[in-house]
Amino acid sequence: MTQARELYLSAADSAAKLLAAPEVADAWFQPSALAKLSVQGLAGHLAGQVFLVPTVLAEREPTEPAISIHAYYARVSWIGSDLDTPFNQAIRSGGEEDAAEGPAALATRVAASVEALRAGLPGVPNRRVRRPTWGPWSISFDDFVTSRLLELVVHSDDLAYSVGVPTPEFPAAAVETVVDLLTRIALRRHGATDVLRALSRSERAPASISAL
Repeated sequence: MTQARELYLSAADSAAKLLAAPEVADAWFQPSALAKLSVQGLAGHLAGQVFLVPTVLAEREPTEPAISIHAYYARVSWIGSDLDTPFNQAIRSGGEEDAAEGPAALATRVAASVEALRAGLPGVPNRRVRRPTWGPWSISFDDFVTSRLLELVVHSDDLAYSVGVPTPEFPAAAVETVVDLLTRIALRRHGATDVLRALSRSERAPASISAL
């Protein structure tokens, strides 16, 4: 199995354990750390990063050439977009729907999905995948899994912070992969000088180099 898939499964397993934490259930209907998103909605969105993998594998393979994962993040329209765009509204409503049966049911469903993926992912070819919300491009399956790894790591931290529990400890290689992606996105959004200063010179660092 490729490293991307191993790292993804490790992060997905950590997310499943976090979703099963009693603190998540206790705060289910409370606001999360993310604007306009409840703990329920955030938990559902986190779980969606597990549910989405079998969904894309069930779709027909696209025919256009795949672009790199960095080109993918350079093309998506949701980075830095307003919270009230139709895309972001759909993210929030989709998270609420995925978690509609409650915290226990969601945690059980995620844990079962992770086990199924653990059994199935080693045999999946590195085929092209594309989501309906994208433009006319595709990415390789391993790059798609890596993009879900980013979502799992970032949103696990969001959910843990929201309910007052420690952020899961991910493998160093997973964190390094995510930080590399975020740094490349930050460079495109803010430029080299701001990113360099934020990482090396706190006395003249910009207020933010947020990638997302």
